[in-house]
Amino acid sequence: MRVPLSWLREYVELPAEATGREVAEHLVRAGLEVETVHQSGLGLTGPLLVGHVLEIEELTGFKKPIRFCQVQVGPNPQDSRGIICGATNFATGDKVVVALPGAVLPGEFKITARSTYGHVSDGMICSAREIGLGDDHAGIIVLPDECEVGADAAELLGVRDEVLDIAVTPDRGYCLSMRGIAREAAIAYGSALRDPALLDTPAPTRTGHPVRLLDPTGCDLFVARAVRNIDPLSPSPLWMQRRIQLAGMRPISLIVDITNYVMLEIGQPLHAYAADRLTGPITVRRAQAGEILETLDGQHRKLDPEDLVIADASGPIGLAGVMGGGATEVQPTTTDVLVEGAHFDPVVIARAARRHKLPSEASRRFERGVDPNAAAAAVQRAVDLLVLLGQGEADPAVTVESTRPATAEPIVIEASLPSRVAGLEYSREIVAGRLQEIGCSVEGADVLRIIPPSWRPDLTDPNDLAEEVIRLEGYDRLPSTMPQVPAGRGLTIKQRYRRRVGRELAGAGYVEVLCYPFVGQKDFDQLGVPEDDPRRNTLRLLNPLSDEQPELRTTLLPGLLATLRRNIGRGFNDVALFETGLIFSPKPGATPPPRLTTAHRPSDEQLAALDAALPNQPAHVAVVLAGLREPAGWWGPGRPAATDASSTLWADAIEAARTVARACGVELEVTQAQYEPWHPGRCARLLVDGRVVGHAGELHPKVLNELGLPPRTSAMELDFDALLPARDLPVQGPLVSTFPVATQDVALVVDQSVPAATVESALTRGAGVLLESISLFDVYQGERIGEGKKSLAFSLRFRAADRTLTVEEATQARDAAVSLAAEQTGAVLRGA
Repeated sequence: MRVPLSWLREYVELPAEATGREVAEHLVRAGLEVETVHQSGLGLTGPLLVGHVLEIEELTGFKKPIRFCQVQVGPNPQDSRGIICGATNFATGDKVVVALPGAVLPGEFKITARSTYGHVSDGMICSAREIGLGDDHAGIIVLPDECEVGADAAELLGVRDEVLDIAVTPDRGYCLSMRGIAREAAIAYGSALRDPALLDTPAPTRTGHPVRLLDPTGCDLFVARAVRNIDPLSPSPLWMQRRIQLAGMRPISLIVDITNYVMLEIGQPLHAYAADRLTGPITVRRAQAGEILETLDGQHRKLDPEDLVIADASGPIGLAGVMGGGATEVQPTTTDVLVEGAHFDPVVIARAARRHKLPSEASRRFERGVDPNAAAAAVQRAVDLLVLLGQGEADPAVTVESTRPATAEPIVIEASLPSRVAGLEYSREIVAGRLQEIGCSVEGADVLRIIPPSWRPDLTDPNDLAEEVIRLEGYDRLPSTMPQVPAGRGLTIKQRYRRRVGRELAGAGYVEVLCYPFVGQKDFDQLGVPEDDPRRNTLRLLNPLSDEQPELRTTLLPGLLATLRRNIGRGFNDVALFETGLIFSPKPGATPPPRLTTAHRPSDEQLAALDAALPNQPAHVAVVLAGLREPAGWWGPGRPAATDASSTLWADAIEAARTVARACGVELEVTQAQYEPWHPGRCARLLVDGRVVGHAGELHPKVLNELGLPPRTSAMELDFDALLPARDLPVQGPLVSTFPVATQDVALVVDQSVPAATVESALTRGAGVLLESISLFDVYQGERIGEGKKSLAFSLRFRAADRTLTVEEATQARDAAVSLAAEQTGAVLRGA
């Protein structure tokens, strides 16, 4: 919200010497966030006067229009200056803005008398951009006839001003108006407020324009007044145009400017309909399937059944609270208008604005909550201005349709609550006085009955009221105390293992990222996930950040792969990322959670019902990697090249899973699998005690093509919770034997379809207790072993804890291992 200081002074008596920065400091202490203070007209000095054009001489012989003008700049016609000007939008008799020699315009543009086009130009006739009033440089500013010749044009136009730029939080919607900011300034300075909404409004009549509220949930109040015989040629006064500009909006026409001005002043969005283009009564209802609305921006929008619309007999004429329709738009020739002031449900308006990607000044206010009691005053203010400035005639008929309750429910609060919350003593008088300052009705002594003001829909429970007292008394007065941490507590088992896993993956070259936990069905389509896959069973958010990702994730891969693609797109070709986070799995048959209040502590039954309604939220860990796993350098080429068909990134993904498992103290079993989105021939199923805990391998080429990722990109995802031990056991050191190791190497030829892990498992079981470790150190495929075959070379290390093994014992154990591998996998010793 942009707040011109000169406009703010109309509603609250500020010290005459108070600068914009001083006012900003007071508002910041009151809890508002003032981002900056703009200096309007900064750099404008010297004489800037109202001039009267006496004569215009058209100069010929030049490539562009050039005019030599005689402009009166003083009370007498003799006080005239000859000025060269290239603009043609003014005529003899017009009043213009003249900068005389000695003036300095914004941008350090100095005005001097100079010879040009065969004449002496003794000044400059100014456009809006030249004096800092906006970006319009198409023509000269033409002032109203009533402006006095020789008057200070800078003061007349309000060129010099200070504007406070305030970031309004969602709970302080009343501050999106001069009325709301003035209220905060009045409290901060201890001054009286001149409320612009305190207007006498006529009682409703039965002869007003008919209105029907068919959706009282979406719209519970609708006020309408008609103004007739408006002069369509009446311009917006300069003071109004300037205030609208300083507030960050653009002047358009008198009728539109008045509705915008009143919205900025009081905070109630208004809409003006061209009365002659309305057909039948106005109806507020939900949109019907297939209805189309052309909004004021010229776009034809397909309406959703959840949209709240304003309609007449011809159909929708506006998207309620967001933007009006082109069918009833005010035209340059419009003389009769119907002014609407309504109160809409904030959630309905917020969803409509996001659904149609159509944020507007009106929707910003409605979705934060506006004062329903100000609607009639805002309409009356607009009617008064249309009569005053547009020479219109106010129709005595008044339409007020309302389903709102007559009185608000009181909030009961103990007078001592703010003291208990803040740790600072506030008397009952201070509590009651501060609440009355913000507009609350206060009754009671030790226990107060509070009725919040209509412009504060955010005040709904005792803690909200306590916060207001603390805010106005000053956050800087709160004592600083360190929280008392109970002794003997530390990280949970899950937290310790999560940190351990993070350190291990970081040490292995992975970079941790945090992704948004949101997905859409398109993400699953890109990953090739089948329609009946459990991962598509997601929880949908009621108010998602993005319509494209309105659901909670059931896998970490979509977010990680999107981050990978973004990094590759920015030139980082060799990327290895990991994330540890929650996924969300709906519980079968879960019931909606109970609605809890802040009036008292929830009961055990309510907490149990709340827990039962929450989805399962297991922690997962996932990695993605692309490009070179090891960089190239003087030592040789990198490993592996992403375009190399022999890439082993899929093996690195599996090794990342083993790294996580080792950090958790468990052993992974790796078997071949087929599981989307992995390549069917390079996908590993990861098991612990026979239970599937994840998958790893190379992603399917179709998935990589769909996501725009390089070939051979690989990924891994594990159920982190399934790896954690039930309790944190002490670390057991390895048993170290003092006897020498006996190493035996075997090369086995198997079918290419046989996984190396299967062969390794058979060798391990066959070797028995003497086997200390086994590792695969070579894979060979070629003509010497036959088509469809591969050779797997393993190194087996044997050791006994109580003696030195003989050659015969090591050989016997090796032969037993080879025998079992041959029996279970069809392996044959290479060269046998």
